[in-house]
Order: sequence, then C-alpha cells, then structure tokens
Amino acid sequence: MFEGHDPYLVALSVVIAILGGYTGFGLAARIRGTPGVSHRVLLAGAAAFLAVGIWTMHFVGVLAAPIPADTVYLVLPTIVSFLICVLVVGISLFFVSIGEPSLRRVVSSAVLLGAGVASMHYVGIHGLAGRFAIAHDAPMILLSILIAVVTAYGGLRAFLARQDGVRLIVSSIAFGVAVAGMHYTAMSGMHFVPLADGAPHHAGGLAASQQILSVVVALLCFVIAAGFLLSLVPDPRRQAATAAIDPMAGAAVGVAQASLPEQGLAGSPLPRPMAAPLGGLGQPPRAAPAPRLPVEGANGTHFIDTADVRSVRADAHYTRVHDGTRERMCPWSISEAEAQLDPGLFLRVHRSHIVAIPHVTFVRKEGDGAIVELDGPSPHRVPVSRAKIAEVKARLGLTRRHAQPATGLGREA
Repeated sequence: MFEGHDPYLVALSVVIAILGGYTGFGLAARIRGTPGVSHRVLLAGAAAFLAVGIWTMHFVGVLAAPIPADTVYLVLPTIVSFLICVLVVGISLFFVSIGEPSLRRVVSSAVLLGAGVASMHYVGIHGLAGRFAIAHDAPMILLSILIAVVTAYGGLRAFLARQDGVRLIVSSIAFGVAVAGMHYTAMSGMHFVPLADGAPHHAGGLAASQQILSVVVALLCFVIAAGFLLSLVPDPRRQAATAAIDPMAGAAVGVAQASLPEQGLAGSPLPRPMAAPLGGLGQPPRAAPAPRLPVEGANGTHFIDTADVRSVRADAHYTRVHDGTRERMCPWSISEAEAQLDPGLFLRVHRSHIVAIPHVTFVRKEGDGAIVELDGPSPHRVPVSRAKIAEVKARLGLTRRHAQPATGLGREA
C-alpha cells in the first residue's frame, strides 16, 4: 500500500488528519446548547476545520505518492473536492449534534461522511493531469469506501459517548485513521496508464504545478496547527461558568476568604464571608427553587414549568429535560439543575438522572439498581443507582424513612 511513498509525508498526512479532527470535534462539542448565531458559527468552524484536515491530508498523501514528475493539478476539480468536504462534514455534524443522536442518525451521518470522503478523494485524484490516464481497481474502490464508513462511524460514536479529553482524542485518532486508511487503500488500487500519443490529458483548464500545491498545503498545515493550539487554550467564560455551578468551588472560595485576617490594612474589620446557600441545619436557608426551566428551541430559548418536568438527564456539560412527551436541551448542567429544582419534588436518583417523584408510576429492581417509570403521553424509564434505591422507596412511601428528610437533592455516594 505504501510502496514508493515518502514515509515522512505519509506520517505527516496522518498527523494532519488527527489534528484537524481534534480541532473540528472540539468545536463540535460546544455546538449542543449554543443557540442562535453562536451555534451556526461553531458548526461552520467545526465543518471547516474537519474539511481542511481531510483535504490537506489527501493532498499531502498525493505529494507522498510516486506520481509522474510532469503531473499538474487542475484547479476546478481540486476546489470542487474541497467544497464536497465542507458540505458532507457540515451535514454530518449537524445531524449528530442537533437533537437526540439515535442509532439511525449516527449511521446515516457515518455513511454520508464516509461517502463524502471517498467522493472528495476520487474527484481530487481526477484533478491530476499529465501524459497519462488514471485507472482504478473496482474492489479497492469498494474497500476504501467501506473503511471510510466504518471508521467514520467509530469516530462519531467515540465523540458522542462523552465529550471530554480522552474521548475527544480517541475520536480524533479514529477520524485520522478513517481518512488516511481510505486514502491509501484507494491509492493502492490506482494505476497510471501512459497515453499512446504522449499528449497531456487535460482540456486546457487552469492548472497548478506541484510546487504551487506544496505552498498551499503548507499554509493549510499552519492553519490546522494554529487551530489545534488555540483549541488547547482554556475558555475563561467556560471556567467561570463551571466555577459558578460547582458547589465545591464555592466552598473553596469560602475557605480562602475565611483564612484572611479579620482586620484590614486600615484597622477596619473586613466583612465575614457568607456560606454558600446549600441549606441544612446551621446554614442559611436554601434559595427559592426555580419555577421554570430554560430549554433551547430552533428559534430561541423557551421556558417550561417545573410541574411539567418528568426527568432531567445529563448530556455532557448540559442536560436533557423530559416533559412527558419529548426531551429538550437545557443549558444547565446536571449539578446546576439539582441546585435549582425543588428538593421536595425532585430527587437525583443517579449521577446522570434527576426524576420528579410525583410523576413516578412504576418502580422495579433491575440488576444491582432499579428503574422507575415516569408518566405522560410518552412514558419513559430512568435508571436508579444502588445507593439511591432506599431513598427512592422511602420517598414513594414503600418503606418507613428513619433518617431526617434531606435538605437538597441527594447525590450519589
């Protein structure tokens, strides 16, 4: 497969694809829960970086291949191949980042992405022009498309499983392997057939030399590397939001303030820090529960009454709120939702799930844990962790509760 290829350029092509995947998937991870113009900007940025990674990897791979020295690159097919990349990547990311990522949606996106990568490759390859024609082996064409689709599915699944650093790296590596595997498999089935008359095989269209293409590819490599490095810089707004909803951060601030001296520089007493509003014996009263929850829609942010909420499910940095009919995206994290909801009505039954106790219609032990069913036009079931079974049964009146009532939504031990 790599016979006659420059090994350094082959390695560079794979690294470029991985870096482009990391940057693009990192932007795509922020798409969920970002409404309006910011959502479209993130989607466009993610599609652009992934497309540039695919396209640049492709042409670095072409430069690494043993092609005839007098080969030129037709500009129109080359540009069309890049536009194909942007289009299929943008549609694939839109499908998996908006709404519930069902199996059908992920499979459809993987097929589209794999077919798009294959289309980009063959359109770009037929932009090569010289005293030759290009022939392809049909089995290698089918194999390259299959590799692209399967590895694209694996990359999207790893990306959707959990959007943290490890999963993002795994997804990026799978993406790089998908693009590189498809490219070099297809290249192994490509043959240059010399023309009998020796005339260049192009119709006089605008063409670029290998030197010009090398300059363009070098610039795009710089763009990908810069985007990758910028993606590693922490977002101060995201850090501030995390600190605002993390109760441990608030406790740390309180401890730091308590360690300050009681007297200021001028001898005037400094105000004592106030404890965080966690509620409970010996602490300030808990803030009033939120009467409504924000949910994101196609045309902006809507609000639903907490009385209509059946369950809340963690989804990366955000949550999904079920109103008995369907799930909708909420910009709150699971910890923030837990802090805002009424603990007399809602209970955190799992590290990723909160349920409305009045809407529970069914409970059953399952494995080490249990499941509860919530009412509504579309009843749905939620898992209960083993540590929460006793509390759930007590809240439902199935057992006598010996401990004092909790002052907040329970957390998993």
